[in-house]
Amino acid sequence: MAAPQNYLAVIKVVGIGGGGVNAVNRMIEVGLKGVEFIAINTDAQALLMSDADVKLDVGRELTRGLGAGADPEVGRQAAEDHREEIEEVLKGADMVFVTAGEGGGTGTGGAPVVANVARSLGALTIGVVTRPFTFEGRRRATQAEAGIDALRNEVDTLIVIPNDRLLAMTDRDISVLDAFRSADQVLLSGVQGITDLITTPGLINLDFADVKTVMSHAGSALMGIGRARGDDRAIVAAEQAIASPLLEASMDGAQGVLLNISGGSDLGLFEINAAAELVADAAHPEANIIFGAVIDDALGDEVRVTVIAAGFDTIPQRPKAFLPGTRRGPASPPASTGNSTAAQGGTASGTSGSTSTVTPAAATPPAASATTAPASPFAAAAAQSRSVPATAAAPHSAVSAARSSPQPAAQPRAAAPGQTAGGADNRDYNHDGPAPSRREGTDAGADQGHPPYKEPREAPRPSYAAPRRPVRPVADDDDELDVPDFLK
Repeated sequence: MAAPQNYLAVIKVVGIGGGGVNAVNRMIEVGLKGVEFIAINTDAQALLMSDADVKLDVGRELTRGLGAGADPEVGRQAAEDHREEIEEVLKGADMVFVTAGEGGGTGTGGAPVVANVARSLGALTIGVVTRPFTFEGRRRATQAEAGIDALRNEVDTLIVIPNDRLLAMTDRDISVLDAFRSADQVLLSGVQGITDLITTPGLINLDFADVKTVMSHAGSALMGIGRARGDDRAIVAAEQAIASPLLEASMDGAQGVLLNISGGSDLGLFEINAAAELVADAAHPEANIIFGAVIDDALGDEVRVTVIAAGFDTIPQRPKAFLPGTRRGPASPPASTGNSTAAQGGTASGTSGSTSTVTPAAATPPAASATTAPASPFAAAAAQSRSVPATAAAPHSAVSAARSSPQPAAQPRAAAPGQTAGGADNRDYNHDGPAPSRREGTDAGADQGHPPYKEPREAPRPSYAAPRRPVRPVADDDDELDVPDFLK
């Protein structure tokens, strides 16, 4: 007798790295149904705490089970060394979710490898990752961007959740522990909003092919979540999802929209219709909208709306908040290095009215060879995080560089009206004697590295007769002075 055919879609959720494994644990804790959980980590101790169905310890020879040390290159190499084992646990999957916290070592470097394996097996691959908080540091943010770019090339759809935007959805008194739990909860919502449409029966059912139509080769995606109770709860929840702080860009231009409306047994069809129309108005007019309604009695009188917009040709980014230490205007031009003048054999210097002199240029060291490329995008990101622009880190460095750079020679000053080119003045003065001497304007500061500055020409100075010194009073006789009366 032939074995019965399995017509259920096989969905596997892979959590890689510390953040990904924590998100998987959260999904298991809330009872996410119809999926198989896989935990992958280089930290053996953290892996033992996971409740996942499959645990895969990677990089044993490389890290000895002690973690990647926040180095994405180590995480990538660890996943590559165990590529065959990863392929073995992903076989047979129709849909694979790759979840991780970007910015660390194992998740940032290993997630693209896992996604590449899943996609090579023919599975619909969806990445759901978080961008680190600002307080986690600049280096972690730089590594996260490199990891997101690498993962985007290996998945069908990538959903990026910025942790900083979670602050707009939580109380100001939230603890750090609860903040990271909120990030895990959002990762759960992203996965659950898709899997529930396939695995949970509802008023309006969807199958795996419907989801694949929207998510396959969709590129970057946006996710919004809304919850509401009371009157017009479905409309309010849909409005919250469209204007969710998690959305880094507008939904305008989305070619595919996945809409999940979940509620209790009292969820009405007209409520679903009103919420769906609201989402449709916010999307592209020709967008393919796939929506379903799921009945979950655990929600009570609450309605939950999850919107995933994908298929953007170009995503209009929202303006970033102005950060201290950054400039809004265009970048200042780089300081001149004088290489063009040095290539001609020297640098010219001089002042107005004098002959320019040429001094031999100092020998410039040969430029370093740029043929050696970094081994991976993470190595380039690490190098970028270590190099700080002078204008951002130390503004005085840019000023010093400008002062040390040679300036062009000063040009002769144009003759003023009534004055010859040599500087002699032909105007007559209304006083006796020769015309007073006057200084020509000079290029002050040009030879000290400052921009040339013309000193103003001095005004003519009038001549005065020398005052006569008072004559000493003469006494009537040689032994006594004649003292004036006002001094007596």
